[in-house]
Amino acid sequence: MRARLSDIAQQAEVSEATVSRVLNDRPGVAPETRQAVLTALDVLGYERPARLRKRSAGLVGLVVPELDNPIFPAFAQVIESTLAQSGFTPVLCTQTPGGVTEDEYVEMLLDRQVSGIVFVSGLHADTAANHDRYRALIARPLPIVMINGYAPGIAAPFVSCDDGEATELAIAHLVALGHRRIGLITGPDRFVPVQRRVAGFRAAMTRLVGATEAEVGELAELSLFGVEGGEAAAGRLIERGVTGIVCGSDLMALGAIRAARQRGLSVPADVSVVGYDDSPLMAFTDPPLTTMRQPVTAMAVAAVRALVDEINGHAAPHSEYLFRPELVVRGSTAVVRQSGTGGPKSQRPAPSSLAIPA
Repeated sequence: MRARLSDIAQQAEVSEATVSRVLNDRPGVAPETRQAVLTALDVLGYERPARLRKRSAGLVGLVVPELDNPIFPAFAQVIESTLAQSGFTPVLCTQTPGGVTEDEYVEMLLDRQVSGIVFVSGLHADTAANHDRYRALIARPLPIVMINGYAPGIAAPFVSCDDGEATELAIAHLVALGHRRIGLITGPDRFVPVQRRVAGFRAAMTRLVGATEAEVGELAELSLFGVEGGEAAAGRLIERGVTGIVCGSDLMALGAIRAARQRGLSVPADVSVVGYDDSPLMAFTDPPLTTMRQPVTAMAVAAVRALVDEINGHAAPHSEYLFRPELVVRGSTAVVRQSGTGGPKSQRPAPSSLAIPA
């Protein structure tokens, strides 16, 4: 123990007596000196005495969908680190097809007496789901916050990216490049973000291209989220002669690129593709993916702050906070050059790595 005290005292540049007072949690030590001793403990690899360890403010559940889509780990990382900075211990619950359901995770979290729960793209975004489950949590009372998806009549904060605005920005980008026959690929229409994307697609195509309702219906393909769903839907749109495709996720966009290549087409020389999320590594795909960036950090921090306020008894506004997306232009979109044939158009690549704020 003597050697340990001397090592710690030397590292903290204080006396061994001061180190002893700090380790025994005795008074008479200035806060900055106490912190210097604790830092020395950490630097030297010594475990802090139990009485000096920072106590957790409580557990907070974080329920996210499967982690195959890299946007969900991105949300989880920011939420967990922000919760930890506020003194809370995050409990990550990830769903897989056929695995533990959202309701089962909630029961487990309640058994552990969590202080609150953050739901990311959960059943609150599904218009076909029964949202009484959330009202029951609020009635306990248990603070909750929902990310991406909105359900009216639930007295809780919602944090979402503006999906309609994102789709309109993507369409405007392709129209500026000369595209007129543009397709939309997104998920099942029971989800609120999907409904907003379809509405944004309809508004943009009507305003910017003059498309009729029938044409809009022909150019919108609803599929399963993921690479395979994007590939299947893109194949149908390519057969209908689209030169540009706007996708509901980056993974769907990768599926659209695969579908184009399987038909002997090049991206962006024959078909331009826009993703959604700007999830990690999309700048390094072939070609680098033009996409609509979700402001993940800002959204996650806002959600955690709202939840912590609720936990501390300072009710956050029970409304939806909409965050604006950002168009990130890379190599998967290009300018259309009209050819003399009726086949796919020849295109010039758009300037790469250009970020255009919404």
